[in-house]
Amino acid sequence: MMLQTEQEKFEWELIYSYVIPIGVSVIVIFILYRLIKTFQFLYVSFFKKPVFVHHYIKLKKLNTEQYSILKNEYEFFRNLSYKQQRHFEHRVATFIKKTEFVGMQELVVTEQMKVLMAATSIMLTFGFRKYLLDILKTVIIYPKAYYSTINETHHKGETNPQLKAIVFSWEDFKQGYHIGDDNLNLGIHEFGHAIHLNASLNNDVSSVIFNQGFHNLITYLQNHQTVRENLIASKYFRAYAFTNHFEFFAVLLENFIETPSEFKSQFPELYKYIRQMLNFKF
Repeated sequence: MMLQTEQEKFEWELIYSYVIPIGVSVIVIFILYRLIKTFQFLYVSFFKKPVFVHHYIKLKKLNTEQYSILKNEYEFFRNLSYKQQRHFEHRVATFIKKTEFVGMQELVVTEQMKVLMAATSIMLTFGFRKYLLDILKTVIIYPKAYYSTINETHHKGETNPQLKAIVFSWEDFKQGYHIGDDNLNLGIHEFGHAIHLNASLNNDVSSVIFNQGFHNLITYLQNHQTVRENLIASKYFRAYAFTNHFEFFAVLLENFIETPSEFKSQFPELYKYIRQMLNFKF
């Protein structure tokens, strides 16, 4: 009887000393998590931006060759503050490390290809908290426009969420990159598709902001016939924009990045929506 009493006493001591405190801690952590998440989404609903964007334990660095390419060939990077450049470099380095680059038709993938393609993606998601896209794990690069057996036509680029891949013709990617004011940029266009598709499949803070912004943009156009007519009549956006909603955003994004002043001047409300969707303040 005495042994049983001592055993019960020991068990209750364990419960009071460990089980109950651990259980209470788990409940408190769960409640705090839910409160923080609720606060974040309330903040997003009111301010249309994340509570914070950049938070890293340790900033990654590019190697010397990669950093030289980024600094010398990517104007967007040079125009950032020093602190923003460190964050941008970290994100580019992370993109390169976590993404597989595959050259097709005997194309040798170079550091220039990796850096410029990674930097284009990071530029567009630089205002996002979650900047890597879940639907992209592989970048496939062809030397020139390639023939797609899926829809039996030649392509310069495409986004394939089923394969978690984005595909580029290097020749056309370079052309879009080097001519910076003609509103034709293959990299921006295809990464725009990837961002749009990724947001439609996720509910993180940046995806919520993007989705709400796109909904507001489309609703605005539906409610303003004059703006729709001016949009078409201006010929500022190429006709391909009016193919569907995905092409519409991708084309608007090209104009937003390449000729922002003209975009803002001609269609200030559309400019505001795109800027808000990307949390783009650079």
